[in-house]
Amino acid sequence: MHGYEMIQEIAERSQDVWRPSPGSVYPTLQLLDDEGLIVSSESEGSTKLFELTDQGRAAAEKINTPPWKQFDEHVDTSQADLRTALASLCGAVAQSAYATTAEVEQRIVAILKNARREIYSLLAGSE
Repeated sequence: MHGYEMIQEIAERSQDVWRPSPGSVYPTLQLLDDEGLIVSSESEGSTKLFELTDQGRAAAEKINTPPWKQFDEHVDTSQADLRTALASLCGAVAQSAYATTAEVEQRIVAILKNARREIYSLLAGSE
């Protein structure tokens, strides 16, 4: 897999609770390469593909619980739903910056401010 594909796979397997950044994935891949646990090869477009070595497979077989399963055991599905909804909202807001008029942008700002007020109101009532 490419590093980016690994990031996507980890996010999917952890229900989007764990989405490592490229700044943590690529140094880790370099460390695993240095230790002989993976090997990298160039693919089209000079993108690196990473693959376990025999030593890496042996090390992976010793792991009882995959890291993403550790998240499954402690994840409240409502938290995962909240993260997914927030990510979707952020995507829509980000897209609006490229494809909207000033008037629509102001309406979006008003919606977001109102949503923030409503969330705080809910939080204040739940204590």
